[in-house]
Amino acid sequence: MQNEYTETGQVTLVGVKEALQQGKILLERARKLGAPVIHIVHHGEPGKGFYDPLGEGGKINELVSPLEDEPVVAKKFVSAFIGTNLEEEIKKTNRKELIVIGFMTHNCVSTLVRAAVEQYGLKCTVVADCTATRDLYLGNGQVVEAKHVQEGNLTGLRDVFASVVNTVDDIKDN
Repeated sequence: MQNEYTETGQVTLVGVKEALQQGKILLERARKLGAPVIHIVHHGEPGKGFYDPLGEGGKINELVSPLEDEPVVAKKFVSAFIGTNLEEEIKKTNRKELIVIGFMTHNCVSTLVRAAVEQYGLKCTVVADCTATRDLYLGNGQVVEAKHVQEGNLTGLRDVFASVVNTVDDIKDN
């Protein structure tokens, strides 16, 4: 949930403010319950534009910023498992189910969930209100609105790969 996707970043997502607020609520609940939290950040080339780890856009948004003891996995690809220590960080938690939130639903969230399930045998729950995406453009100049991109991707995940809940309140404290 990086600043790159907010109004100050290069790709503002539809519903990003609301998703960050809901993400903050869920993160606070997880911490209160002592649940493990792993953050993932996409890093581009330092000093060069998109996902710049030295720039404001490459930082995790302050509403959901990690605590000192929470691991941050830096990735360079859409999949957070490629070239990272994410698998090891998940194993350290001794958990077999992930609650997944973040950006962009149609890329990073979807890719993470599919890999977690198919390659690592994990169960995933995606909290829809804690995700966001953007309009996508078809080759013929038409636009698929973010609402439809979001709904289509969450529906695809729900069909085979994950439990998808609508709100933070749908996550039980157990």
